[in-house]
Amino acid sequence: MAQGNNSIKKILTVAFALCVVCSIIVSTAAVALRPLQQTNQELDRKSNILNVAKLSNSDTSVEETFRDKITARVVDLRTGEYTDQFDPDTFNQFEAARDPATGRTLSGDQDIAGLSRVENFATIYLVGNVDDPDQIVLPIRGQGLWGSMYGFLSVEGDGNTIVSITYYDHSETPGLGAEVNNPRWQAQWEGKKIYDDEGDLSPEIHLTKGGASSEYEVDALSGATLTSNGVTNMLQFWMSPEGFGEYLAKFRSGITQEEAQQADVDLESEGA
Repeated sequence: MAQGNNSIKKILTVAFALCVVCSIIVSTAAVALRPLQQTNQELDRKSNILNVAKLSNSDTSVEETFRDKITARVVDLRTGEYTDQFDPDTFNQFEAARDPATGRTLSGDQDIAGLSRVENFATIYLVGNVDDPDQIVLPIRGQGLWGSMYGFLSVEGDGNTIVSITYYDHSETPGLGAEVNNPRWQAQWEGKKIYDDEGDLSPEIHLTKGGASSEYEVDALSGATLTSNGVTNMLQFWMSPEGFGEYLAKFRSGITQEEAQQADVDLESEGA
């Protein structure tokens, strides 16, 4: 006896065939669009770097401005010196943090930014002369209220004066913690200092309630205490010796990277 169109067997057969066809279409689209997605992600990264360095220019493309103004280098965070061990255009510091060969686990006292693990190498972006840059753009990240926050901090060539800060990925509450993207709040960071004049590697920059009153303070986000604490903690971490502290110290001392590396070579030669 022929089965009717409403039989369970025919319904399941049609449903299964439909699922297979849809799966093939979605998988094909995902594979076909992956290069375009990667291109857009890379363009977005460059756009955020230009924005935090205040180099965005509507007259030229992001790619052209980035190529003309920015030089990427990989820094060994343990020594604060550049390394040619990795290609800065392809180095992925998030993967490096997970790799035991290029990352390390943080102890409870060290992990104030809520990272668990951190990379030993990081890509930084220099604006202007590589040996005497106008700005240094540093990647920062840390735990906010609802998840990790990812951003960039731009510092002047003195290694201490902040140019700007931006967050390109976070899950903070709209109207509260998400105000990290408010241009009026971001404008407070310009000219603030990371370190005091004592010359040590302990960062002084932090968010404060009740109104910033010093060059090391920025107003906390209203109604977003945990997000504000997260911003302070990630800056305290990344500007410390665990992050970019050793690297920025060379700029604060007025010694160029080239001179510092030459000094290390001279010391090694004397000890040989």
